[in-house]
Amino acid sequence: MLRRQKLGAPEHKRDPAAHGGTLSMSHNNTRSFFNFSQLVLSAGNLKSPPVLKHSKITYFEVEILDVQSKKQICIVDKVPPSSTLLDVKHKFHKACPQWYPSRVGLQLERNGPYLKDSVNIQSLAVSSIITLYFTDLGQQVGWTTFFLTEYTGPLLIYLLFYIRLSTIYDQVESTKNFRHPVVHLACFCHCLHYIRHLLETLFVHKFSGGHTPLKNMIKGCAFYWGFTSWIAYYINHPRYTPPSFGHRQVSLAALGFLMCEAGNHFINVALAHQNHSGSKACFPSPTYNPFTWLFLLVSCPNYTYEVGSWISFTVMTQTLPAHEILSANLPRDMTVQTFDVLPSENCGGYEHY
Repeated sequence: MLRRQKLGAPEHKRDPAAHGGTLSMSHNNTRSFFNFSQLVLSAGNLKSPPVLKHSKITYFEVEILDVQSKKQICIVDKVPPSSTLLDVKHKFHKACPQWYPSRVGLQLERNGPYLKDSVNIQSLAVSSIITLYFTDLGQQVGWTTFFLTEYTGPLLIYLLFYIRLSTIYDQVESTKNFRHPVVHLACFCHCLHYIRHLLETLFVHKFSGGHTPLKNMIKGCAFYWGFTSWIAYYINHPRYTPPSFGHRQVSLAALGFLMCEAGNHFINVALAHQNHSGSKACFPSPTYNPFTWLFLLVSCPNYTYEVGSWISFTVMTQTLPAHEILSANLPRDMTVQTFDVLPSENCGGYEHY
């Protein structure tokens, strides 16, 4: 009995130790759980990672047909919805290298207008396949090249007549006859007119970056160059006679010419600044500059000043060709200069082309 009790004594002694170990492990587990909960609370709410949603992009196919035969030329596929018509033209050019973008005219209907390059392709879509009709616009030139070529010709042609080339005038008469001062003044005024046009084309007018057919430039050059040759031939002729009222007529007409040229320039600058400012007015308003006060009377005073310049030049030189170029130049100027200043569709200022 005693031996059994002694042998059982160690077992009794191990029991408190085991119980104490269990309590210690439980205490450690509680402390670890408490520390973990504090970490969770300090870290904030646990959020599951966002599920990535794969957006499905719808691509369009643009079918391009010949406007005359309705035959399919090519299909431009995988066109994103954000693409413009200019992007389609570039892809069409890759498929058909003989037609560069400025030469391509695209229509939504066979008899419809040509679509602008800035049109979004999604605005034309009724389904995933868009059908457009193709027209070859022919060889194209930029508007800056168009106006520079058109205005450089008269400047050089007039100077060739002014120096009285032997191939144009009789050399004997050219050396004998004295040149009246109005001949020199007319050369100065004529050169000033076209130098102003050239400088405004380079530094004032804003063009949309579009193009025009080459045949239009040929027509414009034939008009300006032809009338300049007609004017210059008579004014610089050795037998040219001065105006009837002499110095007073020349002086007043020259003053009117210079004022009209200055007014034309200030109006073009005002139109350019109006477009740049983004004003919502249909036409620019008069400013402190007196040359802009014509806006109170007419919508486009640059035409008024252009007419005034040629009237003054006609009176100053008293020549019939100058009168003829005035009558013929007005509709032509309104046709050509309309590209310089056009009211926008929503009357939101002017667009310079």
